[in-house]
Amino acid sequence: MAKQADTRTPPVRGSRTGRPIMALLDLLGRRWSLRILWELRGGPLTSRALRTACDEASPTVLQARLTELREAGFVELGEGGGYGLTALGQDLCEMVMPLHRFAERWKSSSPSPRLRGEGRGEGKPPRRR
Repeated sequence: MAKQADTRTPPVRGSRTGRPIMALLDLLGRRWSLRILWELRGGPLTSRALRTACDEASPTVLQARLTELREAGFVELGEGGGYGLTALGQDLCEMVMPLHRFAERWKSSSPSPRLRGEGRGEGKPPRRR
């Protein structure tokens, strides 16, 4: 009797189903993934420039995320050595823009200074204890 090929979608972290939306949310939920895509939305950046734009993220973590984003088809390494968005990556950033606009409105209306990013310097990572 011949074995049937396993046609189930492989599971992803945090999901038993492995559905595409779950795989995407898993990837985008990893530390620095969205930030990398956001910083590349204006054009390609070298590894060093990207690291600077990402608040001096760990080079190891940054490279791991770039590898994952390249494997996913969102980021590519250009001929000049800089990382840039693929057409698919650009589409994804366009999908995030309404969320960005909402966040700007929310920030100005939120009663909590902490939630608005105030009190520790806007755009700065939290202090380590």
